[in-house]
Amino acid sequence: MFDYFIVLLPLGKFFMAKHPHLTWTPCAAHCLDLILEDIGKLPFISKTIERIIALTGYIYNNPGLLNLMRKYTNQRELLWPAKAHFATFFLTLQRIYKQKKNLRDLFNSKDWNESKWVKEIKEKRVGETVMIPTFWNNVIFTLKVCSPLVQVLRLVDRGNKPSMGYIYEAMDRAKEAIASSFGRHEEKYKHIFEIIDKRWECQLHQPLHTASFYLNLKFYYDDAERID
Repeated sequence: MFDYFIVLLPLGKFFMAKHPHLTWTPCAAHCLDLILEDIGKLPFISKTIERIIALTGYIYNNPGLLNLMRKYTNQRELLWPAKAHFATFFLTLQRIYKQKKNLRDLFNSKDWNESKWVKEIKEKRVGETVMIPTFWNNVIFTLKVCSPLVQVLRLVDRGNKPSMGYIYEAMDRAKEAIASSFGRHEEKYKHIFEIIDKRWECQLHQPLHTASFYLNLKFYYDDAERID
């Protein structure tokens, strides 16, 4: 994904210098998708992405195997459409993890072992992916890290409610969720926070977001109905 921030930052600064009474901030959804993309470049996550692409690509490009997969997953799909590329991958990953047992049953089944696909070496390796324990360990790690961030992306990417006043709080909660999922063993997620903070500090740590958070009355009351 092209990082438009590199191009827009000098334009934004020029705009604010020329119009001091106005402010500019980068797209929060784009920033979050870039965070997910940066995380996706970590070697073991990148390898997991490659395996997921190979697995889903092979299944969905073979109608017979796709029908067989649906038989074992009770007609549930693995692919999940979303606006942002890396959000699509992580949402798909959630579905695949939920279907872990069914996918293993599929590639252990008589239907698979007696099929034409299993005779081809490349396709056999695709099926073996779901049997590898380290593959699922990496899936779990990726979900722990990225699921909270995808929730923030959903918040900022929806069009039915202004989200600017909620982004700071949402990111704090996302990082809290990540830390909690690893039992607060910082060595397990420290490098993830470094990736998040690098993007956050230069793109979304803006006066406009700070003011929106500060002026959001919801965070001043325990009962949200009091501010209606």
